[in-house]
Amino acid sequence: MELLDVLQWRYATKKMDPARAVPQDKVDRIVEAARLAPTSSGLQPFEIVVVTNPDVRARIREVAWNQAQVTDGSHLLVFAAWDDYTAERINAMFDYTNEVRGFRNEGWENYRNMLLGSYPQRGAEVNFQHAARQAYIGFGAAIIAAAAEQVDSTPMEGFQPEAVDEILGLRARGLRSVLLLPLGYRQPEGDWLVNLEKVRRPRGEFVSEVR
Repeated sequence: MELLDVLQWRYATKKMDPARAVPQDKVDRIVEAARLAPTSSGLQPFEIVVVTNPDVRARIREVAWNQAQVTDGSHLLVFAAWDDYTAERINAMFDYTNEVRGFRNEGWENYRNMLLGSYPQRGAEVNFQHAARQAYIGFGAAIIAAAAEQVDSTPMEGFQPEAVDEILGLRARGLRSVLLLPLGYRQPEGDWLVNLEKVRRPRGEFVSEVR
């Protein structure tokens, strides 16, 4: 399917078939798409926790407005952002970049020092909110990749982050949950949204041009 056809096909699936599991290779490609997504300064300030354990997903469902997709899907992706930008985290990413590329660049090192001189001083909550916005970029990439794989997904902000953090032990890892993305396959019977027309604002009301 062409990209726009894929985006037309996908929707926020309301009922998933618990008897159908997403093949691991498809999950791997969806996660890889999120890993390859762009982030501010290339810092990648978020991680993805892939939850397949039924008991853990049942606990998360309890703090996610009882949304059945959390347990009816076969995989739950939890997008968790850094709780702060620390000098250690910034240096780790810059050092890793230098290692992968095999050289040090003066301009790149100057940029490192600029970030070190500003990010850690902004405060943890400001930095978390910035990191969370980067997680949304990867989240969007995962949604599109899932559609390209003909895998259904349901983007979720409706959950109690503090409870999910506790269930997954995220705070001890310096992470805070931001978004949930169940993956599975639609079960048309019982899904009130599956056959409804996709509704988006007309292009003329959505796009303006400056020439």
